[in-house]
Amino acid sequence: MFPRGLTTVVQIYKKMTETEILRSIQALSKGNVRLFRNNVGFDATNKVRYGLVPGSSDLIGWKTIEITKHHVGRKIAVFTAIEVKKKGGRPTPAQKQFIDVVDECGGLAGICYSIEEAIELLS
Repeated sequence: MFPRGLTTVVQIYKKMTETEILRSIQALSKGNVRLFRNNVGFDATNKVRYGLVPGSSDLIGWKTIEITKHHVGRKIAVFTAIEVKKKGGRPTPAQKQFIDVVDECGGLAGICYSIEEAIELLS
């Protein structure tokens, strides 16, 4: 499933915190994949909302792909949303809805509990 030598590295990820998992998944942002941290919240002092929308994923971005014969050679960026959770963590209903909408609209979206799951989603 993983390249030689990566299996040992993957075993280390099994005891990682959600932040550590997120950072390791974000490190996959290279080549045809671009992932950006998306913090969502409200700054009461400055009365400013930030992030995409409530429930939007921890990592958003795109994966470039080639499609159909009349698009041969043309690259298309596919919107990508990854909600990162540690083992036992649960997405909120708003996070599930965001993932569902991205998926229904043709994007790549999922809830990932490990780098292995993110690699599978991005493959």
